Amino acid sequence: MTLDEYRETNRLNWDSRVPVHVASRAYDWEGFVAGGSSLDPVEVEELGDVSGKRLLHLQCHFGRDTLSWARLGATVTGIDFSPAAIEAARRLSAESGVPGRFVEAELYDSPNILDERFDIVYTGIGALCWLPDIRGWAEVVARFLEPGGRLYLREGHPGLWALDDERDDRLLVTRYPYFETPEPQRWVTPNTYTDGPELEHPTTYEWNHGLGEIVTALIDAGLRLEFLHEHRFVDWQALPWMVRADPGRYRLPEGDERLPLMYSLRAVKEG
Repeated sequence: MTLDEYRETNRLNWDSRVPVHVASRAYDWEGFVAGGSSLDPVEVEELGDVSGKRLLHLQCHFGRDTLSWARLGATVTGIDFSPAAIEAARRLSAESGVPGRFVEAELYDSPNILDERFDIVYTGIGALCWLPDIRGWAEVVARFLEPGGRLYLREGHPGLWALDDERDDRLLVTRYPYFETPEPQRWVTPNTYTDGPELEHPTTYEWNHGLGEIVTALIDAGLRLEFLHEHRFVDWQALPWMVRADPGRYRLPEGDERLPLMYSLRAVKEG
């Protein structure tokens, strides 16, 4: 298959996820409309004050996180390749009364669609695995940032993505690629990660990217790393034997020094 075919398969999958997610308890559309936020306290603390900042959210899905930053004072734009997601994001903005602009664009082509610069580029959990080329992603980030602007990223750790997540013997065993590969992993998953019915298009293609690959790509694109934090918790039960930690967190039941489960980073574009 070609990259365009991988991308189209993934787009169909995400189009079919939108109505499931909009109706799900997990995404809580009505709670957001009533004034809620989907941001994690770690994100709010690490990114800092966004009041008056122009923020671009890459791979924004239907805009909950995007509009949550707007509730904290940012002027927000979200980009996503799913037309169904963009339509839902615009509807969520209208129903909640939170202003936000949403643009349909494939990530690598987005600088040709949106010729602007921003103070902040933000990317949330579960975004990078859909991208075949992490260096190309870093170049897009740099293209959108003003000199002195910042990228903030919070993601599942590539070490976690590489593990065999079906074992129940509490062994941490690498099963999938840690580093970026030319060919993606193919998955057929009838249900999405929320409550709701089966998906019309269950097939996806995903790529992992090593932490060194990600950081080096950003540096080569002209960004300077301000921090890189590796976390011992994850926001979902990534392995069947993980236990709850704080609300909304899961951890290894013992030996949490063995493996980082998430990471976050902030980087500034050199002037």
